[in-house]
Amino acid sequence: MTNSQSHLAYLALEHAIVTLALEPGALVNEKQLIDLLGHGRTPVREAIQKLAWQGLIVIKPRVGLQIAEIKPTDHADVMQVRRELEPIAAALVAEHATDGQRNQLVECARAMNDCAISGDLAAFFAADKAFDEILENACPNAFITSALVPVQTHSRRLWYAKASPERMDRSISLHVAVIRAIQQGKAVEARKAMTVLIDYLGHK
Repeated sequence: MTNSQSHLAYLALEHAIVTLALEPGALVNEKQLIDLLGHGRTPVREAIQKLAWQGLIVIKPRVGLQIAEIKPTDHADVMQVRRELEPIAAALVAEHATDGQRNQLVECARAMNDCAISGDLAAFFAADKAFDEILENACPNAFITSALVPVQTHSRRLWYAKASPERMDRSISLHVAVIRAIQQGKAVEARKAMTVLIDYLGHK
């Protein structure tokens, strides 16, 4: 139960940071985050530690917590990592994902398509996080996923700041192409589709 609650707290805190509800550079404390997220102290504390490891929260002794600033070089740096590693991860997932994980990706595609209809940007970013977590769990190379998880979160925050319904629609269609290739077990197509997606996300 603790792990489950901790993960829910992590998802809620990550979402608040990514969608800029917690602004870059903002100073917060643990109690404020507990009140904001509606989770207990232990799950929130574990979520803070995880996001600190990912570089989204800076722990300042005797001061509190600071939401990480966005630096001018962040976009190029995170996309450099994603461009190299994410197509490889997609190909590996196409080869190794379980039937259950492939079905989860189909549900994820359905959720994204619903966002295209509703125009719900925040819901799309939640679905995008779910997509990343399914790929993380399905990818057999833990070194790749440990490098990707932090930069994916940074990338989502950077993208949200400039997002629009039109950009969301295009992103959804490219995500669905990746999911379709993975669902069909086509590693080469999954790699190519992910490359196209990352190239699109790489445009400021």
